[in-house]
Amino acid sequence: MLTPAKKEFIEFMMAADVLRFGNFVTKSGRNTPYFVNTGNYKTGLQNSKLGEFYAALVKETVGEDFDAMFGPAYKGIPLATSVSGALARNYGIDKPFFFNRKEAKDHGEGGNIVGYKPKDGDRIIIIEDVITAGTAIRETMPVLQGCADVKVTDMFISVNRCEVGQTPGKTAVMEVGEEFGIKVHALITVQDIYEYLKEQGTYEEILPLMESYMAQYCVF
Repeated sequence: MLTPAKKEFIEFMMAADVLRFGNFVTKSGRNTPYFVNTGNYKTGLQNSKLGEFYAALVKETVGEDFDAMFGPAYKGIPLATSVSGALARNYGIDKPFFFNRKEAKDHGEGGNIVGYKPKDGDRIIIIEDVITAGTAIRETMPVLQGCADVKVTDMFISVNRCEVGQTPGKTAVMEVGEEFGIKVHALITVQDIYEYLKEQGTYEEILPLMESYMAQYCVF
């Protein structure tokens, strides 16, 4: 169901040129008629507002029941930063955040983790942009497990593309849940985007392309 909050977030993404329509190739190699690129957020106001959208979902789903949040390099870094600020500012939930470098630092203290240093037993939530085929999360988990004996409980993303992962009949989100025991929470789904476009009545060229893509790659 397309709620006012979901409609607001879709329009926010479109205004920021983050949700785009055309012909794109995803990280998993699929040709898609729509694309979500959180790298296009580039102003202070956009970053602040985005953090508030995520923070509201974190507050609604897990509240304060976590120890730290992790933002995978690179797009997860500004996301985790803005979400942590919004949680503290709007809800009084002041939690540490950390992120990784793509390459380990070879001077000073070294290592590839910046910010909070996880401890054994910590409950970690991941702040990420999207999950398409689950490739990124499979790269992220070894990084987290290499820090300490942590428990990754929840993951927050902008869009659940609802796309089939490595197992027929299961989405990448389903696989992440089964493989790592992580609950994935999305601000919106591909179905919400489709419903929004349908309601507008001005996207007749895009709708058939989305229908075809969803029929081929999506599981609902």
